[in-house]
Amino acid sequence: MSASLKLPIFMDNNSTTRCDPRVVEAMLPFFTENYGNAASRNHSFGWVAEEAVENAREQVGRLIGASGKEIIFTSGATESNNLAIKGVASMYRKKGNHIITTVIEHKAVLDPCKRLERDGFEVTYLPVDKYGQVAPEQVAQAITEKTILVSVMAANNEIGTLQPLAAIGAICKARGVLFHTDAVQAVGKVPVDVEAMGIDLLSLTAHKLYGPKGLGALYVRRKNPRVRLDALMDGGGHERGMRSGTLAVPSIVGLGAACELAGKLRESETQRLLSLRKRLHDGITAELGDVGVNGHPTDRLPGNLNLSFAFVEGEAMMMGIRDVAVSSGSACTSASLEPSYVLRAIGVGDELAHSSIRFGLGRFTTETEIDFVIRQVITAVNHLREMSPLYEMHKQGIDLSTVAWAAH
Repeated sequence: MSASLKLPIFMDNNSTTRCDPRVVEAMLPFFTENYGNAASRNHSFGWVAEEAVENAREQVGRLIGASGKEIIFTSGATESNNLAIKGVASMYRKKGNHIITTVIEHKAVLDPCKRLERDGFEVTYLPVDKYGQVAPEQVAQAITEKTILVSVMAANNEIGTLQPLAAIGAICKARGVLFHTDAVQAVGKVPVDVEAMGIDLLSLTAHKLYGPKGLGALYVRRKNPRVRLDALMDGGGHERGMRSGTLAVPSIVGLGAACELAGKLRESETQRLLSLRKRLHDGITAELGDVGVNGHPTDRLPGNLNLSFAFVEGEAMMMGIRDVAVSSGSACTSASLEPSYVLRAIGVGDELAHSSIRFGLGRFTTETEIDFVIRQVITAVNHLREMSPLYEMHKQGIDLSTVAWAAH
């Protein structure tokens, strides 16, 4: 084993990312030296904090093609999604009660939509194709007189598939419907531009782009059209009245620094991650058969590789590669034993869904780590398949779908 290899290996960068040391460095002074409250307008401690917050707003805005004035700080993307969806629903209820989303959204979008259904709203959950993409035409067909919001994620957290945001944004604009995107996985990894894509509301979080946990942002368009939201929390009227509460200045500075870094590094990082992902995929499939890629082959996040290993149980596989942190399904739903609803939605059967592993490559992933993971995966899969009677039958050419299993 290479001396430079440190175990365990983190290959779950879609669930969270390590805070970049440069981000930590930017945050540190705001814990101990510049510890003012950004809402304290009558002394220099407050002014310094406020200036840092406004600077971070600009840094976040620049990364997505927005103005800093359009950025609202939140506790994370779950809050941003809730504020966007429920805030629009409440504010525009007189105009209509219909919302459109997709079946593969994160729970932080699906669950607020389900709550709104209980409150008398109608929600259309659009299906996706076998790659996990929604067709813009389907969005157009689903819009009615009563539609007030379309919410489609920029990139899926499990299978990495990118959605055709610009086409959907153009449809929403033409029909006068607000367009929200949960862009948590995409921001900083692939180009996202709220103007070019016609996005009115966008959720993001710091911890998916090498920033601190517990801090997110919501972009709220200020003109053409000006978007208005009902607040979820009432208090001192912070964040243009949309999100009261003392601002988490150190974390906000961290998000700003993370966004600035992501903007500078995105193109070179994309090339590096694409090459590492290819190395991982080719290395595994060169030695193993019956391995399928879930998600779109090309329209996907550069650091995401979701593979199904036939005749292997995902949980057993994860035990077999204990030195590698990966996930089966989404980190936020991994407490349940149900197969991933995202994989089901793209037509993956329950058996294969249970045998799927998500590899999330990131800024700190190395070639040495990739090569180690390839060897671990090959060893684990071969070992588990040797113990599988189904794999034995499959190798003998028996079509397992035709086998009449005896009832217990």
